[in-house]
Amino acid sequence: MHTRDRILVTGWFSFLHGEATAGDVLALARVERVLRDAGLAYDVVWSPGFRADGTHFADVDPAAYTRLVFVCGPVHGAQVEEVHRRFAHCVRIAVGVSVVDPDSPAVTGFHRVLARDPAGTGPGLDLAARAPALPAVPVVGVVLTRGQHEYGGRRRHEEVAAVLTRWLGGRDCARLELETRLDAHDWRLCGTPAQLEAALSRLDLVVTDRLHGLVLALRAGVPVLAVDPVEGGAKVTAQARACGWPALLPAERLVRTPGRAAAEAHLGRWWDWCLADGRVEAARIGAAFGAADSAPAAWPDGADGLVEALRAGAGGPDGAKTGRPGRPGG
Repeated sequence: MHTRDRILVTGWFSFLHGEATAGDVLALARVERVLRDAGLAYDVVWSPGFRADGTHFADVDPAAYTRLVFVCGPVHGAQVEEVHRRFAHCVRIAVGVSVVDPDSPAVTGFHRVLARDPAGTGPGLDLAARAPALPAVPVVGVVLTRGQHEYGGRRRHEEVAAVLTRWLGGRDCARLELETRLDAHDWRLCGTPAQLEAALSRLDLVVTDRLHGLVLALRAGVPVLAVDPVEGGAKVTAQARACGWPALLPAERLVRTPGRAAAEAHLGRWWDWCLADGRVEAARIGAAFGAADSAPAAWPDGADGLVEALRAGAGGPDGAKTGRPGRPGG
């Protein structure tokens, strides 16, 4: 191949106003492997909105390429037609695409279309199915609250959530936003504790600033990176102590530590521990919770003294002081 005989690989993941789906990017990986195995030189164009550090259409000199490959998605619309106009001198091939209108300029502009659903024949396998195997990444449940206004001026919930979500956005993991609130009418929420526990038990890690995010994850034997969002510490800190769980950061450590890097270093250390030794410790604590009925002295809770309190008639002024008549956020 001539040194200037390069291939430009593009798709909907290349357009500023397109989108990069997981299927599109896996389809691209399949095409890249085929091109590399054949010894063919190529460059990939990325949308600046998805991969700011990649090659973008604004950076591309069309004269540097003799062929163009369009990967996956529908061959339809003005953005695909613009590719034909700008790279009119190139041999243009579409692969693994869907053809909505065979007579549209977006389709007829290609010299060849290797469709996944060609007319008159059976469908072909989507490119993503045979993409190279991917490295495993942890699945992380994120359980945050922006409520709990009863803490007044000690609340750092919004600041804590901002630091955590920004930091999590840069971690190589699969993030799942979860909610401890149950709702039998909203399909996005769990309707029973068993449903939530089923989700938690399948995670590698939970990141939370909620008391029950901490307790329910440990109950499922899953390690927790917990942050107490109340300055000075409140119920998350108390519950971490009761559970004997060390991976806890106070709000001040995140929102008052000078510099973003320092705050993220605190989170990173506990993240690494949770995904290593923390797995064993969480499994041990979860198993101990399950066995606590046979050894209640090791894990006491308020219910252990409930019957005695009822028989003693507790619940007057002293009981009211320790009672919890209202619970805006757990």
